[in-house]
Amino acid sequence: MPMERTLIIVKPDGVQRGLTGEIIRRFEARGLRIIGMKFMQVSTELAEKHYAIHRERPFFAGLVKYITSSPVVVMALEGTNAIAAARGTIGSTKPHEAAAGTIRGDFALEVGRNLVHGSDSVENGQIEVGNFFTEAELHPGWSRNTDPWIFE
Repeated sequence: MPMERTLIIVKPDGVQRGLTGEIIRRFEARGLRIIGMKFMQVSTELAEKHYAIHRERPFFAGLVKYITSSPVVVMALEGTNAIAAARGTIGSTKPHEAAAGTIRGDFALEVGRNLVHGSDSVENGQIEVGNFFTEAELHPGWSRNTDPWIFE
């Protein structure tokens, strides 16, 4: 099966609450391979580009203000069905609807503080990874000793 890519952002609330390691651990335990990762401050320009789909919505300015308020950890993950696997690990956008055992189900209470972003489609995964990483910052296809036990 072809490998998909997804962008994961540990949002400011996840970083500030000290949940970065736990969030990363869950994606690695799921079997997704980290092909890029960095700790960064999101610029207003990048935030507006990332949230452009919401530009006309009343909450757009709040999204931009929030994601630029504190450093984040961004990751490019790779794996078969990476989008669905990551979104299943994250849980519903509305934390009160997220299943126990998901990141949001275990650690979040409100939509505006839901800890983590994950790409919602293969196409958006490619675009979002490209917005946050250059190709030189990515290391796709590297092999882990566990890969034969994760990927068929």
